Amino acid sequence: MRNAVLMGYPVVASIKSILPLVDEFVVGVGQSDDETLNLIRSINDPKIKIFESFWDQTKTKGGLILSEKTNEALSRCQNDWCFYLQADEVVHEADLPVIRVAVQKHDQDLRVEGLLFQYIHFYGSYGIIATARNWYRNEIRLVRKSSNIQSFNDAQGFRVDGRKPRVKKSGARVFHYGWVKPPAQMGQKNKLLSRWWHGEKMEKSFDSFQYSHFYGLRPFKGSHPELMKKDVTTQTWSFQPRKTWSDWTLKEFNYLASDLFESVFKFRIGEYKNYKLLKD
Repeated sequence: MRNAVLMGYPVVASIKSILPLVDEFVVGVGQSDDETLNLIRSINDPKIKIFESFWDQTKTKGGLILSEKTNEALSRCQNDWCFYLQADEVVHEADLPVIRVAVQKHDQDLRVEGLLFQYIHFYGSYGIIATARNWYRNEIRLVRKSSNIQSFNDAQGFRVDGRKPRVKKSGARVFHYGWVKPPAQMGQKNKLLSRWWHGEKMEKSFDSFQYSHFYGLRPFKGSHPELMKKDVTTQTWSFQPRKTWSDWTLKEFNYLASDLFESVFKFRIGEYKNYKLLKD
């Protein structure tokens, strides 16, 4: 991570959410313009192993630096099963036993190179989730290091010697809070993050950021991780995702048609997957 405070990442909650599960927690901290390093140190847990790394700000293509830095952290891990969390991802405490059981179940099956997690994407508010097909439903977050697995492209997924990893479902969830923060801070986060894809070309487009209204935004009816409860209850801005049919785009009507097809045939057409799901 880098500039976690400026970008409004719930990084302390993210780390603490799986500390009870792991033997060590390797944290890579890049040179920052805020107090990110001191914030991580303040957690003060002996499991946490911080290393400082240099982020080359001339690397502005495809977000590739994110996988580079992920692999730096992965290479420092001492054990074979490695849990990868980004700084805006939090695991629910109710899922920790589920994750432990999944690792124990698949540990001896060397075909299994990773475990898949269901994603809950929050958008604009802690009470709203994004469910349209352009938001990925599942992703690998537990990997078997000895399979030669590596972070790939912009670090959303992984590859094993250039191919998609073979995985099983973990039965657990990742709560993704990357799109929930005050609008001004959301614009700041997008500005800083976009530099790893576009340099400074896009920066002005984030100066007056406002959350969008689009198809697939729905109320969240579950419970947040306990570590996020304070942030949820102290939200200081509002976002209402209502949108009239007359404002829909052709793409949104296509999303609706796809959802209707999926509800009938239990299959999502053209879904991109960073993995190959193994059959039982």
